[in-house]
Amino acid sequence: MSLEINSKAAEIDAQIIDVLRHRVGKDERAAKPHDWYTATVLTLRDAIIDRWMESTRKTYAEGGKRVYYLSLEFLIGRLLRDALSNMGLTRDMEKALREHGLDLSALEDIEPDAALGNGGLGRLAACFMESLASLDIPAYGYGIRYVNGMFRQRIDDGWQVELPETWLSHGNPWEFDRRESAYIIGFGGEVVDIGDGVEWRPAEKVEASAVDTPVVGWRGKRVNTLRLWTAHAFDPLKLDAFNAGDHLGALAEQMRADSLVRVLYPADSTPAGQELRLRQEYFFTSASIQDIVRRHVQYHGDIRTLPDKAAIQLNDTHPAVAVAELMRLMVDVYGLEFSEAWEVTKATVGYTNHTLLPEALESWPLPLFERLLPRHMQIVYAINSRVLREARRAGLDDNAIAAISLIDEGGERRVRMANLAFTGAHSVNGVAALHTDLMKSTVFSDLHKLYPTRINNKTNGVTPRRWLQQCNPGLTSVLKDAIGDGFLDDTAKLADLNALANDASLGERIAEVKRSNKLALAKHLKGLTGIRLDPDALFDVQIKRIHEYKRQLLNLIETVALYDQIRSHPERDWVPRVKIFGGKAASSYHNAKLIIKLANDIVRRVNSDPSVGGLLKVVFVPNYNVSLAERIIPAADLSEQISTAGMEASGTGNMKFALNGALTIGTLDGANVEIKDHVGDDHIEIFGLTADEVEEQRANGYNPRAVIEKSRELQQALAAIATGVFSPDDPDRYKGLMGGIYDHDWFMVAADFDSYHSAQRKIDKRWEDQAGWRASAIRNIANVGWFSSDRTIGEYARDIWGV
Repeated sequence: MSLEINSKAAEIDAQIIDVLRHRVGKDERAAKPHDWYTATVLTLRDAIIDRWMESTRKTYAEGGKRVYYLSLEFLIGRLLRDALSNMGLTRDMEKALREHGLDLSALEDIEPDAALGNGGLGRLAACFMESLASLDIPAYGYGIRYVNGMFRQRIDDGWQVELPETWLSHGNPWEFDRRESAYIIGFGGEVVDIGDGVEWRPAEKVEASAVDTPVVGWRGKRVNTLRLWTAHAFDPLKLDAFNAGDHLGALAEQMRADSLVRVLYPADSTPAGQELRLRQEYFFTSASIQDIVRRHVQYHGDIRTLPDKAAIQLNDTHPAVAVAELMRLMVDVYGLEFSEAWEVTKATVGYTNHTLLPEALESWPLPLFERLLPRHMQIVYAINSRVLREARRAGLDDNAIAAISLIDEGGERRVRMANLAFTGAHSVNGVAALHTDLMKSTVFSDLHKLYPTRINNKTNGVTPRRWLQQCNPGLTSVLKDAIGDGFLDDTAKLADLNALANDASLGERIAEVKRSNKLALAKHLKGLTGIRLDPDALFDVQIKRIHEYKRQLLNLIETVALYDQIRSHPERDWVPRVKIFGGKAASSYHNAKLIIKLANDIVRRVNSDPSVGGLLKVVFVPNYNVSLAERIIPAADLSEQISTAGMEASGTGNMKFALNGALTIGTLDGANVEIKDHVGDDHIEIFGLTADEVEEQRANGYNPRAVIEKSRELQQALAAIATGVFSPDDPDRYKGLMGGIYDHDWFMVAADFDSYHSAQRKIDKRWEDQAGWRASAIRNIANVGWFSSDRTIGEYARDIWGV
């Protein structure tokens, strides 16, 4: 053994070899990289388990209040690097593995990304879980253990192809089966009178059983639990049917159970898809609420004291049926009067809203809801009668009462899950200051009149451990040299960098780290896409879920305009740019998938054109996920946050980019507003209509055609796309997509184009002044420490949960 290895590393080395032999079943000379990976995780896991048990014992001993975070998504990413860093064992593990000729980073790359989420909602939930543990707050996260997640994205001839994400094909060394934590979940059936009360007798039942993953906080202070539910049929194989030759029919019940945990967000464009979505949501919510209530009654006795010991937070409307489920348990099982149960429910539940898009505020056809959940439908009606009588007594008019109702009576009758969550919670929060203000004046304006103190703001944050220290160790090291390591425990101390913003030496060191990150990304993307990128070009990045309101289309149209100008004016000094796109489109979202195809058509055309060689490259990164974000964000120079103002709730990518020294180009939307306030007007590039101006344009008969006819660059770019310049194999492919901008342009692409195009040219001028750019990058890093999820969780704990 090397003399350099210290006692801790030597101890870890011995543990890894022991695990490799006795739990993986391999001799170290025969072990393959995946064997070493598993042994490394299991060795680390043993250390985590001790802290996990200590944390649990401490919570029970103190009788403290727990937070229960219910979310349909937890986009946790890879856990090995995160857990090693938070446990303070990274260097010792590196040394131990080096003794066997192994590279820790190579083993980290073997770990698959957990397919438990899709976008910002799920990544926020993961950041929050890490911050809850880091702040020593007892908490459980509750979700579904998806076997295949949303999907793995492959790009075939420019088109998105959806494939199953097989992240569990070789098992998951992080998780623990908790067969004792199993609950019966019912569907359908009838509600019968049993004298003093009623009893729901479901026609169909499945078993939800728990699988736990430890969540390690910073410096291993606390380890909390992510509890995910998996489904089992009570009769997984009907042997008589199997022996009679009906081999598939014999497995029908298990297949029905499997469908609940197979895929995240199954397409709901069909009645069957809608039913599966509702079944999934009730399945995980019911199991979670039953688990919370069981734990409370077991340790504290009286269900009436639930708000003193439990804070249940609903992450968007997916778990909104929790309000009705908690009421059902208290009234039907524990015998509380309806009024008392209602007060206990409201005192326990909080609801976080993530969208102002009316179509994204979930609602279910009333016949479907009543058929699947007959008892809950009765409870929803009973809650509704109370709320509407309250609204009438408060003097609200008929229109307001119709908007407040939990039942939408217009056209097809539907159950409004956002209204159920709002009325059943004591706190309803938005996730950025602008978003919260708009909640009060738009989607929840009438509910806000009825409950004027219920809405509050909790601006999102990101964990600085994963999104600075772990993904960008080079920058972290430079910052420690510059201002000390206090920011590792309190990101507000990054503000000390402000005094050094114009320090040329610091600017150069940060620029060197950025270039190194760009070289690493360029190498990775060359292997992934075959496209060669210049690390000295400006890396201009838009990575997020593909949606029309996020306006990847605006970016692509401006890219076409820039391409045209570079070809038309080769004599100008153009700033070399690399445009990087990444993101998945929902499988049934036609226009989003067409935008991905357009991006790839532009990639093919621009990158093969020698007339722009070296000045413009475009790349679409397939299968964008957390691990790719961890590579891309530290390498980005420019962060594209260009959603239609008033439509993005918050965004968290904007925070991650700024924390890693990228400048933002964006609209005054979501958390961009607060980022601008923190970093200063001179260190962010804002363009476009405000939320009020968007609303005014729509109300006053906005005419996109007239706008387009006044903009030569926009007209030419739209015409090139619409006439097949980028799709010679199918000249009409984008005619409808471009026609939508001419005809209605709901997302204000034409309205904001000239302002965006002008802002991009200002970015060029900023880039040419490298000293100024570096100073702005430092100002961004210095002033976004406030956007830590530790700060956000601290506010939730103080203002909503009382922990």
